Amino acid sequence: MPTYLTLIIAVVAETIGTTALQASQQFTRPIPALITVLGYAAAFYFLSLTLRTMPVGVVYALWSGLGIVLIAVIGFVVFGQKLDLAAILGMGLIFAGIAVIQLLSNTTPH
Repeated sequence: MPTYLTLIIAVVAETIGTTALQASQQFTRPIPALITVLGYAAAFYFLSLTLRTMPVGVVYALWSGLGIVLIAVIGFVVFGQKLDLAAILGMGLIFAGIAVIQLLSNTTPH
């Protein structure tokens, strides 16, 4: 399986787990709690596959950065959580960092 596909699957699984964590209401609702556990298990499995071909620091930066931005969008759309300008600018910097890694770094496959 291609490296970026495993990374994207890991990010999506992590955001599903995090979204379900919010919906579980501190693990008091069984179905969202189960989805949380399964989502994080899948995320770490696919993250481990990504580590076969990319350095851990780069993988973690991409995984966490993409996850932060994606979960912020989900929080806004699903839970009505609003972000202020500073939060949006900070996430823009995260996205810019991901772009720099992808476009300029020799540590990731292009």
